[in-house]
Amino acid sequence: MKVTVHAPVARLATGWFTMFVIGTDLFVVSPLLPLIAADYQTSPTLVGLSVAGFALTYMISAPVLGHLADRIGRRRMVACCLFGFATANLLTAAAANFAWLLAARLFAGAAAAGVSPSLYALVSGLAPADRRATWLAFVVSGLLVSLALGTPIGGLAGAAFGWPSIFTILAGSSLLLVWANRHVWPEDYRGGDIAAKHPAWALTVVSGRLAPMVAWSTALYGVYIYLGTGLAACGFSTEEIALIILFYGCGAIGGVLIGGRLIDRLGAKLTGGIGLAGLCVCLFLVQFAIAAGMLVTFTLGAASAAAQLFFPAQQTGLADDFPAQRATVLAWNNSALFLGISLGSLVGGQAISHGGFAANLRVSAVIAIAGWMINHAVVPNSARSQAEAIDLG
Repeated sequence: MKVTVHAPVARLATGWFTMFVIGTDLFVVSPLLPLIAADYQTSPTLVGLSVAGFALTYMISAPVLGHLADRIGRRRMVACCLFGFATANLLTAAAANFAWLLAARLFAGAAAAGVSPSLYALVSGLAPADRRATWLAFVVSGLLVSLALGTPIGGLAGAAFGWPSIFTILAGSSLLLVWANRHVWPEDYRGGDIAAKHPAWALTVVSGRLAPMVAWSTALYGVYIYLGTGLAACGFSTEEIALIILFYGCGAIGGVLIGGRLIDRLGAKLTGGIGLAGLCVCLFLVQFAIAAGMLVTFTLGAASAAAQLFFPAQQTGLADDFPAQRATVLAWNNSALFLGISLGSLVGGQAISHGGFAANLRVSAVIAIAGWMINHAVVPNSARSQAEAIDLG
């Protein structure tokens, strides 16, 4: 492919829209649950298993597909898995019964697991060294915008035109993105020179580097999953909760974009530490704000923004330190993210059942500061050059 001055813009736009479609597919099921349940004459709770199944297959498949991408080429993996993702969405739209729907969502989760880490690896590999985090943060923002924008639009369109139409549109968009990703990214397979082996000591190092991600996602999603329920129990109206969640989503988008800029100036370790410490402080402030009945929207938006400083920092640090195995390591990082989400659901639920939403905030704040301590211990002080980076091969 001939590289032009417009290639960076095309790559960033393609990466952003790819993550927007992947995120919309994952998040849009929530507002569509009542419609899907009514069509299949089952309960929304049972239909909710499709979301859990998507996340589970993603978590299991990501490391395998990431390792394969480092062997056969990341661009090839993105294109193949996007085609599979499109097929899975067509099968979702055409599912004759709930069993087929569940199988299609499992397929979609596995396909998505091959797209995101390989895409992150492509972006980080082609970005200028002094703007790697900024590029990664921009692409990740597509995922967050899908939550704030794609999901509500998809829910409204599903109610107006039927939920299968949403998955048909997502399938068509995925097919267009197959073509786009094939054209904007250069071929990255060179007869096996990016193939990676994984000695036990290296996997131990990687495991330690993933621990801050598990702590971060446990703390963040332990609060977010129960945010609506917790605020309602504290006396907030439906309209107030909707406004708070809107500000929360805007804070997340702003945080990840600001985080990219900070990382390129301050480094991944310091920015990630700021994000984890900021999340801890803001969660305590949220508790005080709820008790005082003021500034709740602002403090939750600040908590979301502070938290999202960490995500691009974690990705950039891994991409810098494992350049030859970026897809593999970033895939493990995504699996760690989903593991933390699952733990957050369990921990947050237990905290609320024993002490209410305030207890949930306190427990999550403690987990966040524990993540800061781990991040301080395991992340190198500065990004390493490619020649000095830890090599898994």
